[in-house]
Amino acid sequence: MKHLLSNLKIDINDKIYLKDPESSDLGKRIIEHSIKLIDEIGFDSFTFKKLGVIIGSNESSIYRYFDGKHKLLLYLTSWYWAWLEYQLVFSTANLSNSAEKLDKAIDILTRTIEADSTFVHIDEVILSRVVINEYSKSYLTKEVDEENKDGYFSIYKRLVTRLHDMIIEVNGNYKFPHSLASTVLEGALHQHFLKDHFKSLTDCDNTVQPSDYFKHLVFNALDINK
Repeated sequence: MKHLLSNLKIDINDKIYLKDPESSDLGKRIIEHSIKLIDEIGFDSFTFKKLGVIIGSNESSIYRYFDGKHKLLLYLTSWYWAWLEYQLVFSTANLSNSAEKLDKAIDILTRTIEADSTFVHIDEVILSRVVINEYSKSYLTKEVDEENKDGYFSIYKRLVTRLHDMIIEVNGNYKFPHSLASTVLEGALHQHFLKDHFKSLTDCDNTVQPSDYFKHLVFNALDINK
């Protein structure tokens, strides 16, 4: 799968950026170090000025790629969901059993992310922490409806739809496939956050993973014994 992924480009809605950061070394450094800096100090404290100091570039040069840090966050989270989608598609493509395919999908979408050397300028482990901690800030805004119309969340919605389709393959009579699919993706972020910060509010720990919980939840909801 790594060989296949190495030949693929993560496509992000071009309305999110002013200049494709993948098109230059500077753009790639902006992405690489923005992930690390947001993880270190949080999105609220993150600024292009602070990023510019780290990458040795003027703040104005970063604005040539993104018109603000909100768009940068949208880019990073979109990239993460697209990367997960590739993982999902390639890992389930050859599975013919619907229940087995759904089980694999839940594992991919809810597991703890491990290092992937395919994209050298992006640390997916750190990026996953950024998404867990900051993703809600990309859509809990007054502009969410307009940005949704412009397709800023299309990759995330497409990923939910893929999981929805797998759910109805297992049980076409289930009444809430969209709700269940979106609950898995959004809930996985929340459970990982609780596991790291509010341990008394979750049963997930170093032994019990969020993927264990969501497989139990989904297959019991679908009334399927595994």
